[in-house]
Amino acid sequence: MATEEICEISSSLQKRLEDELERLKKRLGINDLQVIWIPEGDPELSGKVEGNTIFIYEVDEERAIDALRHEVIDYMVSKVIEPYRLVANKLVELINEEAYKRKEQVIESLKRLFVLNT
Repeated sequence: MATEEICEISSSLQKRLEDELERLKKRLGINDLQVIWIPEGDPELSGKVEGNTIFIYEVDEERAIDALRHEVIDYMVSKVIEPYRLVANKLVELINEEAYKRKEQVIESLKRLFVLNT
C-alpha cells in the first residue's frame, strides 16, 4: 500500500472519529472533548480518556468508532463519580494523617519507657 493511500485512510478515520464525537457531544450536551486516533498505539487498549482527550488505538474503522463511543460513556460516568472519588481520597488522607500522629505518639511513649528503664 502506498504511503499516500495510508495517509488518506488515516486522515479519513480521524475525520470520521471527529465527526462521530461531534455528533455524540451535541446529543449528550458535552463541549470539552477531543479525539486523537493513534493506530496501534497501545496493543492492550482500544482507547482511553486522559483529561479531555480521548485516544483511540483501534485500526479497524468500526472497532475504532465503537471504542470512541465506549470512551465517551466512560468519560461521562467518570464525571458523575468524580465527587465521590474526591471525598474518598480526602477521607483516606485524613485517616493516614491521624494514623501517623498516633504512631508517632506511641513511638515517643516507648522511647520514654526505654529511658526510664535504664
